[in-house]
Order: sequence, then structure tokens, then C-alpha cells
Amino acid sequence: MSSQARPTFVLVHGAFANSFSFAPLQAELGLLGHRSVAVDLPGHGFGATYTHAYQAPQDPEGLATAPGSIKGVTLADNAAHLIGILERAKRNGPVILLAHSRGGITATAAANARPDLIDRIVYVSAWCPVALDVNDYYAEPEMATVDAASLGLAMAGNPAELGLLRVNFRTADPAALAAFRAAFLADGTDEEFLTFLNTFQPDENLDVGTSADRAQAATWGRVPKTFVRLADDASMPLAMQDRLIREGNELTPDNPYDVRTLGGSHLKWLVDPAPAARVLGELAESH
Repeated sequence: MSSQARPTFVLVHGAFANSFSFAPLQAELGLLGHRSVAVDLPGHGFGATYTHAYQAPQDPEGLATAPGSIKGVTLADNAAHLIGILERAKRNGPVILLAHSRGGITATAAANARPDLIDRIVYVSAWCPVALDVNDYYAEPEMATVDAASLGLAMAGNPAELGLLRVNFRTADPAALAAFRAAFLADGTDEEFLTFLNTFQPDENLDVGTSADRAQAATWGRVPKTFVRLADDASMPLAMQDRLIREGNELTPDNPYDVRTLGGSHLKWLVDPAPAARVLGELAESH
């Protein structure tokens, strides 16, 4: 296959994350001969807000009140930003759009709007709402094992007043750190966990969309799709991953998910990216 015909992977991060966490995966993809682009959604990466109150010694009162650049960013803003990147990537050939976790909401919205720009969409334990809005899934039985209050242990400020979600990932509170590790990287070392935690940014936007942003059969449903299940994910349990797969297949029975499974937690596939890169390489060869 010529380099011109190879797909470009466009990688979309999850909540409180950014393009930086994809660097090891991009290295593996590059060594396999694949090009990739890691996206920073609006208010993420170098567009994020890190206040002096977040630095040591921390100023809790300042952290709780300092304004953040992500305030007011909507799902529509995220989708428009991603679509602009997809348009540029598409000029070079096929595009495989990959989303992780909360990034699936943005990827789904982009596929609803511009399926022509996406040759395959890959959800890695990512949200693709079909029957319910994203927040409503958290009340469902499949999410019963998820400790939704774990982020609250390190919450800074009032989201309604700040206009954003702010979490103090630089906390030294043992209970908060234990909750984060259990949710994100229980199968990693202490060093891996703390390293990844320090790539997180404190602020995330509030808008996760409405019923209008659920997967649409007429547009999203035309795009070939893969769901990569993470077998030991505590943030999105396998039961919920399988429910999203089932709902997507019911919406588009003639275009079901290609389902793959990787071992590990919500973040292990990014800490140890070689297995994921091999799966993605197989998908690229099919295009």
C-alpha cells in the first residue's frame, strides 16, 4: 500500500485529557508506518487553564474561583473543531476517527454532521449515545459499579458558578488518589498512575449534548464502525460497553460494529499502547 493511500488516524481524547496522552500510541503507530493526528478539543492542551492557585503550595480558595478558558465551550464547538481537522485530514486520503471515553460524544456528533469525512469510526470504551442521553446512562444498572462520586472527592469550586467542571488532580488526599487509581488505572504501577494523572488538566466543559446529539442512523449509521472493548475498565464497565454496542447494532443492523477486545483498565491501553496499535494497524490495512 502506498503511503498516500494509507489512512490518517484522528485521535480524540476523553474528559480532562488532551492530545498529550496519545504520544506513546502515536509512536507505536508511526513505527508501524501509520500517520496520526492527536486532537486537542477547545479549552484543552495548550488552550487549557492552569492557574497559579493550582501550583504548589496550592491556594484552595483561588482554585475554586479562578475563571477557566473552557467555560461556555459546547459540544457543538467541539464537533465543529473536530470537523475542521477531519476536513484537512481527508485531503490526504482515508480517515479513521478514534475516540476514547467522553471523546466519543464529540466523534458521534461529527459523524452525525459529516459522515463523508470519516471512513471508519473507532470507539475505545467510548460513549456513543443511542437510546439515552449520556448523563442518563449513569442511572442505568450497567453503571451500578461505577463510583460516580470519586471525582467529587477532589472537586474544586461550584460548577454552576464556574461554568465548568474543575477537579484538583494535584491533590494529596489519599482517598481521592485511591479513587482515581481504581477508576482509571488499577492495573498500572504507582509511577504510571501518577504520571498519567499529571497529564490531566483540571477543567472540563459541562455540555454533553442532548437527544439531538445521539447517533443518527441516516448519517452516523453510514460510517463503518469498530468498538474496542476494554475488558477491565472500571469507568465504563463491560456491561455498559456491550449495551452501547447492542444499541448501535439495533440502530443500524446492516452496519454492525466490528468488535475487538483489549485487556486492561480505562487508561492501560494508552500506557501500554502496542496491543492497541496492532489492532488499529489491522483496521488501517482493511482500508
